[in-house]
Amino acid sequence: MILKDDFYTVIQLTEEGNTARAVLELNPEHPVFEGHFPGQPVVPGVCMVQMIKEILETVTAKNLVLQQADHIKFLSVINPKEGKPLSASVQYNDKGEEGIHIVASLHCAERICLKCSCVFAVYT
Repeated sequence: MILKDDFYTVIQLTEEGNTARAVLELNPEHPVFEGHFPGQPVVPGVCMVQMIKEILETVTAKNLVLQQADHIKFLSVINPKEGKPLSASVQYNDKGEEGIHIVASLHCAERICLKCSCVFAVYT
């Protein structure tokens, strides 16, 4: 895990079938925000995708690498200084050698910030 417990903390993680739901809290003092962007911090898109990946790794207990990203849409910025928790939803389907197919979203309050459809491969 690259960002977990430093950039963000998992407040709650639940699983129902093949859907994981998480409540996350950002660390607004993380050094990444000094450069992205000074005076107006926003969560980088790559960090949003990484948080989804780390949630998936936690629930599957597998090391993963992004293999295919057909649809990634960043719909709203996340300001870490607002102090609002994030909620994530990750629906996944393990197709063996074809990888783990996901449909995921990341929300801040009522705003959808990220929607994606990706495939992750198991990395050993």
